[in-house]
Amino acid sequence: MAYHEPISGPGPNPIAGFEDWPAAVRTAGPYRGADAAATALGSLLGLRRSAHRPAVIDEGSRTVDGITVRRLRWSVGYGPDTTAWLLRPSGSRARLPAVLGMHCHAGVRSVGAEQLVDLGADASPRAIWLRDTCYAGRAPANELARRGHAVLVHDTFSWASRRFDLSVLTPRLAALVEAQDALWRQKGISPTEDERFDFVSRLHEDTVAKAAGALGQTFAGAVLTDDLVAFGVLAGEDGVDDARLGTFGFSGGGGRSLLLAALDPRVAAGVISCMMATFASLVPAGAGRPLVAAARPGALVVVGLAGPDHAGPGAVPGPVPGRRRVVLPYRHGTGSRAPPRAPRRKRAVPRVLQERRPRIRRCHAGGGVGLPGRNLVRA
Repeated sequence: MAYHEPISGPGPNPIAGFEDWPAAVRTAGPYRGADAAATALGSLLGLRRSAHRPAVIDEGSRTVDGITVRRLRWSVGYGPDTTAWLLRPSGSRARLPAVLGMHCHAGVRSVGAEQLVDLGADASPRAIWLRDTCYAGRAPANELARRGHAVLVHDTFSWASRRFDLSVLTPRLAALVEAQDALWRQKGISPTEDERFDFVSRLHEDTVAKAAGALGQTFAGAVLTDDLVAFGVLAGEDGVDDARLGTFGFSGGGGRSLLLAALDPRVAAGVISCMMATFASLVPAGAGRPLVAAARPGALVVVGLAGPDHAGPGAVPGPVPGRRRVVLPYRHGTGSRAPPRAPRRKRAVPRVLQERRPRIRRCHAGGGVGLPGRNLVRA
């Protein structure tokens, strides 16, 4: 992708590629969840009522090491179409438990769902690099499918197929990119097209967040809108047992996993890997770290931390009656022991989140994602 100086006239559109986003948000009705708490959480995130399950286009399939991988495409109603992959064991005709996998942030927007799936000879170099960096070279979607699951992974809002068009930059972005180009030249670095796009998209992220706020939405809400649509696609697929649905995600994908579990009562289990913080830890030292403090009552929530530095004392909410909890036998690195259990203490949590806080316990993970028992995937 070539980057150009701003054109004369009205100037470049800072949300190019999503010109129809404002109209879609403004004309959609308010979000209504399965209960009052879900509705309140959706309102907090700026969600809007989604249309019915979109028309899904099957763009072909391939077999990779005994796994059938179908490429799917659909529209959420605005912006570019969503690309996704649906995996299941080849030859299986049974109704399988199904999992929605949600990719991490990683500061990489050129790759979305492909970081979770091995496409064999068609895998992109950037996706292979990201799997090596974040998932120890393994493809969680393929691993879960090999263990008897149907797995759907999708590009979410602003990633990969759902990216913004940044071919023509605003003056602010153009100046920042020019400075970075000078630094790259000084260091003798020749970035690839994907590396260059990822740098620009990181700069563009605050523009997207501002646009979402001006529309009465949030960046997280825009992402979750895509995730809710994808979960509906998965639940409606033939060969899926809609009574056994789950989610998983690593880092930013873990936060999405938990919020989706809080919003959709069909989620029976949610797995969050390396995505925890507390209100107290966010300001000032951890102001840039994510917060996870919401889950639907009754859902099984699994949390894996990459190490003791990822969350301080009290990082995992204490017990709440009626919530299920689990401890996973994760290992970290070369066998370091799990950190001691944090003392329980009361924290000020907004009511809408407090009502949905799960009963969970901390475990120690090595960047892994998975489900309990036989479904465990150590990435």
